[in-house]
Amino acid sequence: MTESISASPGIEGGAGASAPVRAADAGAADRSWPVTGTPFKNRAEATFLVSAADTLLLISLFLIVLGGYHIHAMLTMGDWDFWIDWKDRRFWPTVLPIVLVTFPAAAIYYFWEHFRLPFGATFCVLGLLVGEWINRYVNFWGWTYFPISLVWPTALVPMALFLDLVMLISGSWIITMIVGAMGWGLLLYPSNWPILAPYHLPMEREGLVMSLADLIGYEYVRTSMPEYIRIVERGTMRTFGKDVVPVAAFFSGFVSILVFFMWWYVGKLFSTTKYMAKI
Repeated sequence: MTESISASPGIEGGAGASAPVRAADAGAADRSWPVTGTPFKNRAEATFLVSAADTLLLISLFLIVLGGYHIHAMLTMGDWDFWIDWKDRRFWPTVLPIVLVTFPAAAIYYFWEHFRLPFGATFCVLGLLVGEWINRYVNFWGWTYFPISLVWPTALVPMALFLDLVMLISGSWIITMIVGAMGWGLLLYPSNWPILAPYHLPMEREGLVMSLADLIGYEYVRTSMPEYIRIVERGTMRTFGKDVVPVAAFFSGFVSILVFFMWWYVGKLFSTTKYMAKI
């Protein structure tokens, strides 16, 4: 009984690599290695080296995303992610989703269109969080002795999982752009509320009522603090009857849709291979 098995040109090598190999001759083929034109001694070695090369490429891609995404985050939303008293109800849920949806949108195109793997956003966010935690422990805690309770990074994994799940279930980048990016903006505050809530407890200090986060911010003095950070809770958004977070979240989700649309095409541009007909 025989069975046709397509040979892999990348593993077998040689001009006749595309010819079918019968299962009955598989043992003879293994014993006949090495074949002229291939660097491998046998099929097992070829499989191991190809898997090792894939693993090294994936690790290298993760480190590249870690560095690039982390630099992008620090240059755009930086301070809002550093300090617990900067995680306010206006700017924090508005700025972070808008500036952080960029790399996940491009990665979703790359992983889904080329490999049908629905973890582009999660892959980017995990890289960012690894860089964030290294930064917090080595820089903020190790060098300047700020407690981790003051400088913990924003939780982004639930938002990334939602983006990837919408892409997996719908298979449509338009639905992912509208539903996924809107959910990306709406999920920021509830995802971080369990750890953020204790720092919003009111307290009185020297006749003034403030939150615990504000007290920590006053006690741990930082250089060059902008004055506007002390008035983040004032402004025209108070006319909505103190419902600041939903307004900021929906605005952030709407803008995230537009940003997702642009960076989806950035991912398409940088992951599409084109060949020159002639030089």
